[in-house]
Amino acid sequence: MTTRRKFITTAGVAGAAALAAPSQIQAATKIKWRLQTYSGAPLGAHVIKPQIEAFNKAANGEMEIELYYADELVPTSELFRAMQSGTLDAVQSDDATMASPVDISDFGGYFPFSTRYSLDLPVLFERYGLNEIWAEAYGEVENVTWLGAGAWDPLHIFTVDKPIRSLADMAGLRVFGVPTAGRFLARYGLIPVTVPWEDVEVAMQTGELDGVAWCGFTEAYEVGWADICNYALLNNVTGAWCGSYFANSESWAKVPAHLQELFKISMDQSHYYRQVWYWGGEADLRVNGNKMELTSIPQEEWNTVVTDAEDFWDELASRSPRAAKVIDIFKKYTEVMEKAGVPYRYG
Repeated sequence: MTTRRKFITTAGVAGAAALAAPSQIQAATKIKWRLQTYSGAPLGAHVIKPQIEAFNKAANGEMEIELYYADELVPTSELFRAMQSGTLDAVQSDDATMASPVDISDFGGYFPFSTRYSLDLPVLFERYGLNEIWAEAYGEVENVTWLGAGAWDPLHIFTVDKPIRSLADMAGLRVFGVPTAGRFLARYGLIPVTVPWEDVEVAMQTGELDGVAWCGFTEAYEVGWADICNYALLNNVTGAWCGSYFANSESWAKVPAHLQELFKISMDQSHYYRQVWYWGGEADLRVNGNKMELTSIPQEEWNTVVTDAEDFWDELASRSPRAAKVIDIFKKYTEVMEKAGVPYRYG
């Protein structure tokens, strides 16, 4: 009996250890990622934090993503290289802001008049071939995998104490903004200035910046810039920011297929969240927001800006055959939308 009791006790301990082993092994082999976004914490609370929290919960201990905001680990301008080298496992940004070394990087962020509404962007990627072009371009870059793009808010110009009511009013204004749109607007005298995202608010308070050309109304109110800017220009340069998710290829290859799929599903959920958050916010804050005076450039004068964008498009198309293909898609899409009319285009 003593021997039997000892066997049962020993077997019970061994069995318990065996049952515990899977979780111990799981914990020991849990995949950990570091992902940095282009956005500061106030904005990141909407554009990425819900997704990362949902993914970590659904991954059930198999994988955990540590989220870092703008410039926390590396400067935004170094995001691409840091990811490529493995300092970061993943990045959320637009191609232009993080200086991607691909011939379609100028189309990330805000490309002038390429979209009218936020829904235009995912349609361009899913139905007009931009998915394949982006995958092809990044497929030529060592150790970086492009995972997908989504739409953010439209681009408006917000200024501290100098209202814009004509193109001439842009001359000399120093604004924080995204590269491609900034380069386009520079032809009207606007001066793009680059500072760390977290320093924008102080730079406007001290006069280093006259405003921002970085976002729409939802974002300006959310991050506090609407508390400093007194004027908001209703004429928008484009209807949606084009942002993407990227991963270090070696890090991505180590992720099991089911967790890769889970991450992509969480990306899609994040895209949907932003579509609703931005779309609803833009309308509500233009009507009910009371922090900024709304100004506009007369339509006849603004039409010259739209026309100027055609030359800008052709300039970008001349850079490479692939860039020309993107411009052809933009032109085809614009033509289809204009012919379709209401509700796709209203004049």
